[in-house]
Amino acid sequence: MSQRADAASKRRLKRRAIAALTGAVALTGAALVTNGALSTAGAAAAWPTPNGSKPVAATIDVPVSYDGGMQRHYGTGDLGSGGQSESQPPVFKLRDGAVLKNVILGSPAADGVHCMGSCTLQNVWWEDVGEDAATFKGKSASAVYTVTGGGARKASDKVFQFNGAGKLTITGFQVADFGKLVRSCGNCSTQYKRTIVVDNVDVTAPGQSLVGINTNYGDTATLRNIRVYGDSNKKIKPCVRFTGNNTGAEPVQTGSGPDGTYCRYTAADISYR
Repeated sequence: MSQRADAASKRRLKRRAIAALTGAVALTGAALVTNGALSTAGAAAAWPTPNGSKPVAATIDVPVSYDGGMQRHYGTGDLGSGGQSESQPPVFKLRDGAVLKNVILGSPAADGVHCMGSCTLQNVWWEDVGEDAATFKGKSASAVYTVTGGGARKASDKVFQFNGAGKLTITGFQVADFGKLVRSCGNCSTQYKRTIVVDNVDVTAPGQSLVGINTNYGDTATLRNIRVYGDSNKKIKPCVRFTGNNTGAEPVQTGSGPDGTYCRYTAADISYR
């Protein structure tokens, strides 16, 4: 074999070796990615790291929009008691149609967020819920409240308090160590029909219930794509039905579970992991 032919043959052998090695690395990399995806599949996303801190001494009024830049907002002064009083002022007060986004509420968080009408809470995180994470207070039947992304934990009672009228939709949210995710007010002096949709939400025990509604006022709750972690005994009730009142008396629980009318979901809508 000539020197030229021998060199060409060596180059071909070298290219084949490199191709084989590249293919092996690609396969290995694919396996690593796949294994990584499998190892984290079904786990709730990590909580965000605050981008600095912002003390809040008086309620922040939001007429249109507020972008917190992922700073940790926490109460001081009148907002800094850390108590559970129903009469606490909120850290944020959103006017009708306002948007609150990219906010981390630290501790103390007072009474969280008050929506006075339709509102959007986008990528809002509560590290340690005070009295409530957010309260929805709109008086119009056409009011729309949207919670997209974000999460809440350490809520000794309610995360979201639905006192007003309209429709509340929660999507892409995560909740951990809580009492109730959403409660339609059971004994407000003025009562309304309330519509609740909870979709694509990660729930980590301990917790008591996801949604509480008043059937006598026509409330409905639709649950879809709910993933529950650490609750193999299924102690967290997805939907609880009450008979509410406007006298301030304790509402009466009348049942729980899907009924096709008020609590709208099936066993397939909730997975336990």
